Amino acid sequence: MTDSLIRTLVEAIHSTPTQAVIYFSGGASQALSWLASVPGASNTLLEVIVPYSRISMIQLLGKLPVQFTSKETAEDMALVAYNRALKLSKPGFPVVGVGFTGSLATTRPKLGDHRFYLSTRTSNWLWASSVTLTKGVRSREQEERISSQVLIKAIADACKVPSSISFVSDLDENEVPCISEQCFDEDQELEQLIHGKIDFKVFPFDNVSTGERKVILSGSFNPLHDGHLKLLEVAMSLCSDGYPCFELSAINADKDPLTVAKIKERVKQFEKAEKTVIISNQPLFYKKAELFPGSAFVIGADTAARLIDPKYYGGNYNNMIDTLLGCKRTGCTFLVGGRKMDGVFKVLEDFDIPRELEDMFISIPVDKFRMDISSTEIRKNQGV
Repeated sequence: MTDSLIRTLVEAIHSTPTQAVIYFSGGASQALSWLASVPGASNTLLEVIVPYSRISMIQLLGKLPVQFTSKETAEDMALVAYNRALKLSKPGFPVVGVGFTGSLATTRPKLGDHRFYLSTRTSNWLWASSVTLTKGVRSREQEERISSQVLIKAIADACKVPSSISFVSDLDENEVPCISEQCFDEDQELEQLIHGKIDFKVFPFDNVSTGERKVILSGSFNPLHDGHLKLLEVAMSLCSDGYPCFELSAINADKDPLTVAKIKERVKQFEKAEKTVIISNQPLFYKKAELFPGSAFVIGADTAARLIDPKYYGGNYNNMIDTLLGCKRTGCTFLVGGRKMDGVFKVLEDFDIPRELEDMFISIPVDKFRMDISSTEIRKNQGV
């Protein structure tokens, strides 16, 4: 495959909206050079990590692989990369996680095969390929080039680059890739989310593509009402560079997880309102901060009161401070709207915010937002 064809393929990748996180080890190093050297790389690349050492790979995967160079490890790398891409990308943008692990020619003779495994994961597709190279006929540099070619083609396929763009790798006729793939429908994807395999799913119903920072209003939205819509609208006036999102956790700390049917039922509300909603699997704000680093969370005064109450941290004040400082280190802030509490309307200024956390909490002025309405009251009025 000529350098001009590789450049054409990379240009096509960069022209798509898909953003990628790539983890590779043991080969395919030229792929990064090809991707980064063509203008538009920032459109595609969110993060690239090379976990070459044993400890690095274990930390990346959060476990000890049964075998470091294997199809299972490549798929695990792709899944971790996919979840990372979700965190780093703009809401609603398609993302792909890429995992590659290889055992290629080196300075000493290898007893086993020269081989590599790669996998790509998107929202509805898991693809994997393994290639065993003919041993002893190529240098390390040549094997690097071949593995890089196959990796670039896999990324192109995940980005849905038109098949009309030519691709011919330098594999010989005996080096046929062994390919497997699995497609997921929406129900299967939500099941994976509920069980913690993927971190969240975005439903971008408003088609907004601007804004680097997520402005997130979390809730159960049972039902979604005008108070929610107005509160997020006002919050956006305080975060002009933000991307407005609602966020519903499928997991509740005190109740059973939502079913797939229930999630889809609530998602329909946002489709009707033409608003983006994220379905996550984290009910706690310090975990949400890890999922959505750098975000501004829109909360009511009642939620703010719970956030700074040590009883929710095992009764330990220092534990509360440490936990919230962890949120602060992710770059997250809290925009606090007034809320009725036990019949009294309260705002952020009614609470004693610890000095270390004062700049993380921002008050939404009462003259900009006050709506004494709640989902609980709506359900009561509806006899639900």
